[in-house]
Amino acid sequence: MVSEMKRQMLAIDLGASSGRVMLGTYDQGNLQMKELHRFANGPIEEDGHLRWDVPRLLAEIKCGLAKAVGSGPIDSLSVDTWGVDFGLLDEQGELLENPVHYRDNRTEGMCKAVDQWIPEKKLYEITGIQRMEINTLFQLQALRMKNPEVLAKAKTLLFMPDLISYLLCGEMCCEYSIASTSQMLDAKKRTWSEEILEGAGIRKDLFPKLVMPGTRIGTLKPELQEELGLGSVAVIAGAGHDTQSAMAAVPAMEEDFLFLSCGTWALFGTELDKPCMSEMAAERQVTNEGGAGGMISFLKNIIGTWLIQESRNQWKREGREFSFGQLEEMASQADAFTCLLDPDAPEFAVPGDMPARIRDYVRRTGQQIPETEGAVVRCINESLALKFRRAMEDIVACTGKKYQALYIVGGGCQSSLLCQMTANACDCVVCAGPVEATVMGNLGIQLMALGEMKDLKQLRAVVRASETCKRYVPDNAEAWRRIYQLAYMPDGMRSGT
Repeated sequence: MVSEMKRQMLAIDLGASSGRVMLGTYDQGNLQMKELHRFANGPIEEDGHLRWDVPRLLAEIKCGLAKAVGSGPIDSLSVDTWGVDFGLLDEQGELLENPVHYRDNRTEGMCKAVDQWIPEKKLYEITGIQRMEINTLFQLQALRMKNPEVLAKAKTLLFMPDLISYLLCGEMCCEYSIASTSQMLDAKKRTWSEEILEGAGIRKDLFPKLVMPGTRIGTLKPELQEELGLGSVAVIAGAGHDTQSAMAAVPAMEEDFLFLSCGTWALFGTELDKPCMSEMAAERQVTNEGGAGGMISFLKNIIGTWLIQESRNQWKREGREFSFGQLEEMASQADAFTCLLDPDAPEFAVPGDMPARIRDYVRRTGQQIPETEGAVVRCINESLALKFRRAMEDIVACTGKKYQALYIVGGGCQSSLLCQMTANACDCVVCAGPVEATVMGNLGIQLMALGEMKDLKQLRAVVRASETCKRYVPDNAEAWRRIYQLAYMPDGMRSGT
């Protein structure tokens, strides 16, 4: 049933490199979006740490909200961000310090520290989450060991989307999808793991009540209504983790499908109705994240377009500025398969001179060094496509299912080169789009909370009707299969191609 009521919502979408405020309009079964305000986001250095500049982010968000004035009544707003990071509040509800960025080096060695009280296998059996030192559990361990006085002052922990929502409406909550990235949630019970919290020395009362995606938590503060010129706007805890917002808007018709949410990070997986936490899933480090509609995203975390973004930034610092389109054109002209790398290698995780690091990696592993910008970008794209194939094989092995199509959403789907390479490497049809899947999912979950949509199936049908997706058919798949086998043999990419 199509609603006759026009609805307008605001999506606050914060990524690791940029943020924006988007206006969504839902009318007669069609969902349209308009960008109101876009702004840069990135770490600042404070007290020897990389941090998120929350006061500036809030100022930018307010600027975007103010631009909604004149668009007509706004029914609701919702916030989504990257995972794992958090802010700590004191007794008065004030932020103790700017949240630490997940790329900060304070978590180095924390996996080994956690191993002292809970084995990696047991940790996975409880959480179903891929162990990564950036996860909230390891951040809190670093804080407890290195800055215990900060943790002692904290009354409340809020994950990033919940923190922004709190600053807008004054109400605290802990939304399920973002909490599931922490590696402290019991994946089967869908609540906090007492065993992990006790072992980590983390107070359970540090966390406000856990709520599911699509929960109305409050209303825009009266003082903000007056300052911004907006009315009484409902604040909804959607799928606070941006991956899960994007997942909600994957335009799949099939019950079983593969998805790739591709941006700074690439999340490759499928959707399940319950966690998959087998020995094989643990061995292959496939993660189970909570999503909208009670679903589980069974996925692999992979470094995405981060390497290209950082390479572009370095060339800009050197006085050579290229658009992403220009870089893609140069890459398409470069020779194929001259060198490959593991995008998840530790040396690529932090900001800096990425092209130099890539050349060092290639030199160390005895391959042909990429001298030009195009060669560097081609190397990154080919390596990502092969990494996606590896993730696909992990998912198929764990679920035992056959998949007919791979849906790529997010900024990465704008790269025709990467999409075609992924179709070739995975030897399956790729459906690319929508680019704004995260925002569409954010808005769609708000519509579910407002009673305008009943479930994910209806949301995905609306996405298909509102957006045009592009298909990529595998080409030269046999050559890619041979390269993949060479790259992922025991002496291949895992130990340095």
